[in-house]
Amino acid sequence: MQPLIGITATVENGKLALDDDMMFAILQAGGIPVALPQTGGDDSLAAACLERLDGLLVSGGVDVDPLLYGEEPMQGLGSILPDRDRTEQSYIRSALGRDQPILAICRGAQMLNVTAGGSLYQDIYAQLEGVLLHSQKAPRSHRSHFVDIERESMLYRIVGAERLPVNSFHHQAVKALAPCFIRTASASDGILEAYESTEHTFVVGVQWHPENLARSDPAAQQLFAGFVQACRSYGEGSC
Repeated sequence: MQPLIGITATVENGKLALDDDMMFAILQAGGIPVALPQTGGDDSLAAACLERLDGLLVSGGVDVDPLLYGEEPMQGLGSILPDRDRTEQSYIRSALGRDQPILAICRGAQMLNVTAGGSLYQDIYAQLEGVLLHSQKAPRSHRSHFVDIERESMLYRIVGAERLPVNSFHHQAVKALAPCFIRTASASDGILEAYESTEHTFVVGVQWHPENLARSDPAAQQLFAGFVQACRSYGEGSC
């Protein structure tokens, strides 16, 4: 069975927009991608959508509103989309509540953490010293820095490596992890690069963009394959 996987999207000029690489990565791994509609934060509508699906992919995009984690905006905060924030939170709450597999990427990992009770650095360059360049000036398929992966993590079991070169397109990052999450990968400057849940079957957040690497990078392909397999198991009732 090919699992149906809902992907959160942004709205650009009145149209839902998704990166074609994201769609390709899910298709390549054996899933069927489905663009999710805006819910305006309506939990019942989000739940109705996810009832028909086998997993949730929370995609990348603009900054997360700091009011959602109890902070006021700092200099360095970029664009925010409150409707998208509310929409993604409704999908995340529903998926977590039903133990539905979640893969969250870049902004998606930040939003997942905030929704579960964590916080973010609004701008790592203003708030931290000695950080790497995490917003690379290179093609999206270029891998610009390394991440070190915890050997006891699900991420390590999926990709089979303790160190990976990854791409990087962010200036926000996880500050305090939500209580149910644990750090599973870090950059050499200490920035959190991946985490997973200790309370759910498959909930993984990564700060890089594996969808832009999945056409040729084995680790990115393995990550999507692991996620799609978890979604398949969920759909078959074997999670």
